[in-house]
Amino acid sequence: MTKAIFIATAEPYSGKSIIALGLVDMLLSKAQKIGYFKPIINHDPAVAKDVHIETIVSHFGLQVAYEDTYAYTRPQALRLIEAGNQGEIIDTILNKFKQLEEYYDFTVVEGSDFLGEGTVFEFDANVSIAKNLAAPVIIVVSGENKTTTQITTNILTIMRNFQSRDIQVLTVVANKVHPDQVDEVRNELLPQLREQVSLAVIPDRPALKSPTIKEVQQILGARLMFGEQQLANQADHFIMGAMQVPNFLNHIKQNVLIITPGDRSDILISALQASLSVNYPKISGIVLTGGFVPDEPVIRLIEGLQSVVPILSVKSGSFQTATQIGNIKSRITPDNTKKIQLAISTFKKYVDVPALEQSIVTYKPEGMTPHMFQYQLVKWAKSKKKHIVLPEGSDERILRAAARLIAQDIVDLTLLGDPEKIIPAIKQMGLNLDPERIHIVNPQQSEHYEAYVNTLYELRKDKNVALEMARDLMTDVSYFGTMMVYKGHADGMVSGAVHTTQHTIRPALQFVKTKPGFSVVSSVFFMCLPDRVSVFGDCAVNPNPTAEQLAEIAISSADSSSRFGIEPKVAMLSYSSGSSGEGADVEKVRRATEIVKQKRPDLKVEGPIQYDAAVDHQVGRQKLPNSEVAGQASVLIFPDLNTGNNTYKAVQRETGALAIGPMLQGLNKPVNDLSRGCTVEDIFNTVIITAIQSQE
Repeated sequence: MTKAIFIATAEPYSGKSIIALGLVDMLLSKAQKIGYFKPIINHDPAVAKDVHIETIVSHFGLQVAYEDTYAYTRPQALRLIEAGNQGEIIDTILNKFKQLEEYYDFTVVEGSDFLGEGTVFEFDANVSIAKNLAAPVIIVVSGENKTTTQITTNILTIMRNFQSRDIQVLTVVANKVHPDQVDEVRNELLPQLREQVSLAVIPDRPALKSPTIKEVQQILGARLMFGEQQLANQADHFIMGAMQVPNFLNHIKQNVLIITPGDRSDILISALQASLSVNYPKISGIVLTGGFVPDEPVIRLIEGLQSVVPILSVKSGSFQTATQIGNIKSRITPDNTKKIQLAISTFKKYVDVPALEQSIVTYKPEGMTPHMFQYQLVKWAKSKKKHIVLPEGSDERILRAAARLIAQDIVDLTLLGDPEKIIPAIKQMGLNLDPERIHIVNPQQSEHYEAYVNTLYELRKDKNVALEMARDLMTDVSYFGTMMVYKGHADGMVSGAVHTTQHTIRPALQFVKTKPGFSVVSSVFFMCLPDRVSVFGDCAVNPNPTAEQLAEIAISSADSSSRFGIEPKVAMLSYSSGSSGEGADVEKVRRATEIVKQKRPDLKVEGPIQYDAAVDHQVGRQKLPNSEVAGQASVLIFPDLNTGNNTYKAVQRETGALAIGPMLQGLNKPVNDLSRGCTVEDIFNTVIITAIQSQE
């Protein structure tokens, strides 16, 4: 079951507040703690608070602080987008949402309003936010002033945009539909919706669109002369009072707002009298224009009435005032309980509530985005803090990554190197890294140096390693760091920013050794593609594994995938799919696949299979229509190092994917290798992965 639902639209004034109010009301009947979150709001709260948030939090008494209900204001988000920092926006939104998710039973997330500058970015931003929050979606489209075809096209286009990113749509809502079109819209849409998507067609409800006199006053900047007690009156219509009184009276409708020059006392008095008469509908208010006010005798007359509808005064002319009033888009405000209740009852009447509740209960999020993955990594690493050693402590990238790791309190760190060089480098680089918060160790000056030498000698003397050779080897940072892990003085090691892969992992292979039941050390990369995270193995260690080794690599990679929150669907890659190919290379993959199935019948595995059939839904269905893996593989096992290494680099360069790794599998204790071209981000992520490995 999901713990969140995302309300999305692609236009302003779609009426999604009706859905938000109805949803919260529905959820409060099922759970006690409901949260509300709107990732991007329109204004700085110091200027004006978001009406939707205030209405929902206030009406339902939700226990959520206003500052926790949003992540960015629109101007803040636009500045980050213009600077190319969309990733930072998603990370911040995800972090803030996850804090709510931990506290509340369920959170309603409302997409942006499409008001003001930057609307060109908004739809994609909302799709990306929903994807990264792993939230199913309710789509709301306004049918106001649209043909049936336009309504249908809009809904289907928006729905397909979400579904193409593997975001599940639970309900589509055609709102503000002309009553004469309701059946047409329903009949045209229903055959084109997937079975699990429910449809709600809500006819236009003038009472929900009509502004209150208070809203009119605020938008016009009008002076209130009379009728403060009736500012909640709704103005369903407005008319210009510029004709003779008998003709004017014929145009009065229920809840009409009358606009008339302030010197037309005849219209004013007749309007007030009509509102009191049982023979005329009740008016909602009067706006006096032109800056004119009634003469003193008329004022005295009005003051003597027992009940007076609101009378406003503005300086603008009648035509300009009428134009302003006609352009008012009414919002459901916290004090308008009548509209709130109408919105909730409208939701209950037109939305298939039982179907929606069932969809929420049965919804199961699938896949993991890079932002979700990285958030989860940090959370896991922090849950049980570990100690990682970084042998290349003098490298600038290592120091920058260390500063980030310590600032976020993710791990404890030991840097190997000369303190007299490392500490000045930290200061010269201006890093916010207190040397007191890390351990800086020169191997030859360490209190453990002699003990490490003796341990290495005892472990390797049968391999012709003499004591003096052990002493010499232990001055090497890779050997010293690995021995720290072996002796339990560190939980894991990350190296390779300066040294080769062989230099980094040789000590681990010599005395850390493989886990019981493992015959081979292999590696995986976590490939953070734009909308998913895939596991690639082996792309760094084994040049040409046998079928047995390839099967072991697949099983290790699947287990790593599960450990890091990615459901393993294993594709054993080759140049052919299914039974179509022949040759030694494809036979090796076929044999490896059979071994995996025998050893781990619980795993979903397919092979041999081509890369496109493994990751593309359409190609997968065509080539292997009955496969549980084709088109949706999350773990991709390459037949040899040449193929794997080149493929991961090609995917990384061509798609801009973040490649986290390589992470070594099969060792008794975690030691991981970096590329010599690694970035600070690579180091940061690899240390976190190593810390998580060491928690096992």
